[in-house]
Parts: sequence; structure tokens; C-alpha cells
Amino acid sequence: MSTHTTTLSARSVTAGYATHPSLRSLSLELSSGAPAVGVTGASGIGKSTLVQVLHGDMKPASGQVTFNGRPVNRLAFGEKKRFRTAVRRVAQNGFFGLDTRLSVRQAVEDELKAARRAGRGTGDSPADVLSLMFLEERYLNRRIHGLSGGERQRLTIALALATKPDILLLDEPTTALDPSLKDQVSHRIRDLVAERGIGLLVASHDINLLARLTPTVHVLHDGEFVESGSPRDLLTAPQHPATKDIAESYPESVRALNAR
Repeated sequence: MSTHTTTLSARSVTAGYATHPSLRSLSLELSSGAPAVGVTGASGIGKSTLVQVLHGDMKPASGQVTFNGRPVNRLAFGEKKRFRTAVRRVAQNGFFGLDTRLSVRQAVEDELKAARRAGRGTGDSPADVLSLMFLEERYLNRRIHGLSGGERQRLTIALALATKPDILLLDEPTTALDPSLKDQVSHRIRDLVAERGIGLLVASHDINLLARLTPTVHVLHDGEFVESGSPRDLLTAPQHPATKDIAESYPESVRALNAR
């Protein structure tokens, strides 16, 4: 973790389709060392668009994303490389930024090299990186294209952590995992984020995952945050119709929370 605070901010961002944008004048701030933030909403509502805009992979139609006060889309080449090691994105399909022809070892070594060049070297070995996400050393000799969806998701999270990031952007990070691995991975992410002081955004439709990782969740609907609160409050006392729809999708979680 850096000794200074890293801040990633979206200010009045509009992005997506011109006639019906996924995000409309949306603002959000993430900082290293700050409590994690969750974003939820129906499928296709714009959660992935938000992650892409924050990571600089999609230019907003209006508004601005800044990294420590500097516009992300105006960073010089060297600054952009440092940004890419400090702010890491994990896409839900596990493919973003990966050359699937590489071996796992090559991919991990590339990330460790990038970390060292950016002054973020951890001293970790490739096997250490894999172990962060419960992948054994034997995976190092596998080709990425031969990994299962769950293995690829865990690899991309491990690769993101390899550069010792200040900000981690997770987009449906556990969709391909079975329930037991989902619990293990979410708990490991929670512990590492706390230990390393990483600013965390989790975009997911899975309110149970958000409850494990984030104290505050924003509900995205029609391009805006229509309600915010703790996962418990959103499930047990939803106010907006979009939040009520989410609560109705998790009746067992609602019953469990009401019973406490």
C-alpha cells in the first residue's frame, strides 16, 4: 500500500447509449484506505459501464473521471502505465486484459514485472500470487485458454493483486465460482483489502456477496443511484421500487436478516 491516499473520482458522468445512457450525471469517489463501496442493480442496468468508465476503458459522453485530481483520459503514456498498476479492474468474464495464449506463469511474471517498474514490487513469487486466490503452483504451466471460467476469474483477481493496487474495481467477480469457493474468495478479498488498505468497488447483482465485502451499497437504476445504504437496510427496508425488486429476489436473505 502507498503511504499517500489515492483517489479515483467520477464527477457528473454520463456514458453509454446516446439516446438512453447507462449512466446519467453520476458521481462516485473511491479512495485507498476508505470503506469499500458496492453497486447493484438489475442485469444490463449499467454496472459494467461504470467500472469501464472508472478504469478509463470507456470515455464518458460528459463529466470526468480523475485519478488524484488528473483527468484519466488525459494521462500521458508513463502516467497511464502507473495508473494501470495502481487501479486494477477485474471483468466478470475473466478475459479483460489477458492474452489467453500465454501460460499462467508468463501472465503472472508480466504483472510482477509491471509492479516492479512502477515501484510496487511485493517480492512475491508467481506461486505466491496464485496462492492469493487458492490456485496451486501446478497451474503455472497451464495455458490461460485452457482454464475453466472459475479458474480464470480467480487468476484475474490474483493478477490484479500482484501489482499491489491502491484501488480495485470488481465487476461480478465470483459468478463462475461454486458456493464454497465463492465464500473463500470473498473472505480472502475482504481480508486483503483491509490488510493492504485497498479502495474497493464491487459491482454485482449478488447482494449476499456485497454484504460480505461492502458496508455501503448504491442501487443503480435508469442511470442514477436511486437508493443507498447498508446491505441489511436495503434488503429489510427497501424504499425505491428497484430496491424492492432486489429484495424480492433474495427472500432467504431477507428472512435471515429479519430473524436476527
